[in-house]
Amino acid sequence: MAENPGLLEIADELYGLALPEFTPARDARAKELRGADAELSKQVKALRKPSLAAWVVDLLVRHETEQVDQVIAIGAALREAQANLAGEELRALTRQRRQLTAAVTTRARALAADHGQRVTAAVSDQVEATLTAAMVDEACARAVRSGLLVAALATTGVDGVDPGGSVALPAALGFAATPRTEAPHRPDLHVVPDPEADQKAAAAARERLEETEAELARAAEALAAAVSDVEELEARSMQVQAEMDELRRRLAELEARSEEVDDELSDAEDVRAEAQDSVASATKQRDAAAAALDRLR
Repeated sequence: MAENPGLLEIADELYGLALPEFTPARDARAKELRGADAELSKQVKALRKPSLAAWVVDLLVRHETEQVDQVIAIGAALREAQANLAGEELRALTRQRRQLTAAVTTRARALAADHGQRVTAAVSDQVEATLTAAMVDEACARAVRSGLLVAALATTGVDGVDPGGSVALPAALGFAATPRTEAPHRPDLHVVPDPEADQKAAAAARERLEETEAELARAAEALAAAVSDVEELEARSMQVQAEMDELRRRLAELEARSEEVDDELSDAEDVRAEAQDSVASATKQRDAAAAALDRLR
């Protein structure tokens, strides 16, 4: 069944809602479309409710778009750099990548709390696994950036991942979620304002932001160092390769010269053998002449 061009726009809106609002809003939109576009209505109705972990990642993509884009960009650069790094450097980069995903996961949990959704440790692990997948796999990065995840992602980094089943619809893999700037909406929370608590929460949020920015800066610095090392090693590799090519060329010349000398040596040996035969024959003739002379005396 072909997807209606308007389906992505509707999905972008629905997957940006608070998790409890998703199903009622989806069903209401499908009902609204039933008379005007029955096919689109069916497609909207078929949109799956995201898991809690997927919803947290979708929330992060919309409200911390720049941070998610940086994570994806760093992941792409690390994938490129890892092809030429030694084992110890790879382990260091892997540790830094884990620190970065852990820091962004912490921010995602705080963001979910701001939107009235508590995140357990198990769900947090799924969020972190999804962010890790986005860093190590390009297809997973596209799925995360779509903001239309319905299930968490995971990858070992060894085999490729097909995230098609983890997004709301196939076209999501080429889509980027619309950033949101509105304040968190918490319809289920009825709390008496507490200025001191708000100040503490703001301070904690600033601290979390500073921590994630520091982690990001360290990861970016490590990436820059890794890229510099790769470039230096590539230059050294090219130099060594050029020296090897020169040695191969010189060896080929020496082998050719050796063949020529062998041919010349073979010819010289033949001439020497002929000269030896001539000397032996002349010696015999001289000895015979000398004997004849002695007999005549």
